[in-house]
Amino acid sequence: MPSDNAVDEKRRNATKSVRDARDRLTSTTGTRPAFDYELLLQFAQNRLSGSLVIILLVCAIGGLSGVWTGALTAGTWTAAVLLIHLIILLACRSFLNTPKDSIDVKAWRFRFLLLDLFFGLAWMFNLIQPIGVEESSGTFNLFVMLLVVAVSSMLASNLPAAVVAATAPVAIAVSLNFLLMRTIQGYVLGAMALTALVYFSMLAFRIYSTSLATIEARAEKDALIGELEQAKAKSDDARRGAETANIAKSRFLAQMSHELRTPLNAILGFSEVMKNELYGKIPPSYKGYSADIHSSGVHLLGLINEILDLSRVEAGRYELNEEATDIVAVSQDCHHRLKIRAQNRGIKIHELFEQDMPKIWADERAVRQIFLNLLSNAIKFTPQSGDIWLKAGWTASGGQYISVRDNGPGIPEDEISVVLDSFGQGSNAIKSAEQGAGLGLPIAKSLIDLHGGTFTLKSNLREGTEVIITFPPERVMAALARIDEAPSIQPTEIIQEDPRPLENSKFRRPSWLKIGA
Repeated sequence: MPSDNAVDEKRRNATKSVRDARDRLTSTTGTRPAFDYELLLQFAQNRLSGSLVIILLVCAIGGLSGVWTGALTAGTWTAAVLLIHLIILLACRSFLNTPKDSIDVKAWRFRFLLLDLFFGLAWMFNLIQPIGVEESSGTFNLFVMLLVVAVSSMLASNLPAAVVAATAPVAIAVSLNFLLMRTIQGYVLGAMALTALVYFSMLAFRIYSTSLATIEARAEKDALIGELEQAKAKSDDARRGAETANIAKSRFLAQMSHELRTPLNAILGFSEVMKNELYGKIPPSYKGYSADIHSSGVHLLGLINEILDLSRVEAGRYELNEEATDIVAVSQDCHHRLKIRAQNRGIKIHELFEQDMPKIWADERAVRQIFLNLLSNAIKFTPQSGDIWLKAGWTASGGQYISVRDNGPGIPEDEISVVLDSFGQGSNAIKSAEQGAGLGLPIAKSLIDLHGGTFTLKSNLREGTEVIITFPPERVMAALARIDEAPSIQPTEIIQEDPRPLENSKFRRPSWLKIGA
């Protein structure tokens, strides 16, 4: 089955193809109407920016042509060409001042073509010379023709038809003028004139293609930016919806868990009374049933407590009750609690604790819960007569770590991210007879994150799993140096300890503690 991304990509490509086909059918040049407007816009801007060059060229050519045609003829021609050039400039300025929505691209293109045709014909009338003209006049005509063709090709390149309209009359007139001389030199010069026309026309078309490609690339970029903005807006909406749903889920779980604890406590209490036969003997079968009810209730209460803890962490309402905590003592206490459970499965637990480790500034209840979750998981998945290693010591950076390693079946590499998600369970957990809610590892990771530590899970199939949690060096505590002679303090100078957290401090601690490795 194709993925959603592939389907969306095909849909976008199909939509783009249909849009391009529709735009080409409605365009007179085979491009999009928006591109036609952009090309006309660049044409008008180029003609306005090159107006001074055209004026200087017309005046210079008119002055020089007076040598062969006379001052009156040259002046008349110069005035006529300048008038046509002025009309073209006014048309370009009118196009730029007209709103885009009210512009008829086809009509304006025809108007610009007609004006450039008149401009080219005006140059043609100045360069046509009678047969048998002297050589200097022919050379001058060829030079002027090359200038006109080159300048027109550059200024009107965004409208190829206008290039032909402005340059073809001039080039053809000069070429015919040379060919009618009926000399080898005339034939050569006529061929050069036509070759120059073809060359500059091809150059203008190449510039036109480059401009069109630039406009298309810019349009694609704008379309891509628009799609990205839409995707970002959808992503933001989805994120806000997910956050809202997550908060609602956390509130629902917390509320339901709280409501479930009240009747569950009653069930635990009555089942314990029945199990212990506090009000008299009961049949052995009923006693077994009450024991099952009690153990199931204890298991359910543990799940509810885990859900409550996870809900508080996800909602950002879990507050650390920090105090001086000995992680070695906590580890040994958790080992003592679960020792009988491990012995019933024939599992041996090994302790490898470094000696004389200072306390850390942490939430002892959270540390105890982390260790209980890790050790319970290790016992659950370690096979009969297996081994578990508990370690506590220093990290290379001066912090402290706790490690729980077993020789169980391990976790596949592709399932590590699954077991670290809330309610996520790997394939081995699903096969286990002691299935849980899949909250032990996520809660442990969340609690160590609140302490600014790290959570690392390493596992190999058929070799075992190791979980290492570290506390940063900033949480390791060391007592201040002892003062031999305490200075005498007057009753009015007694300084009271401020139990509030220090300002600009990441962790809460008493002012008499020194934090550091």
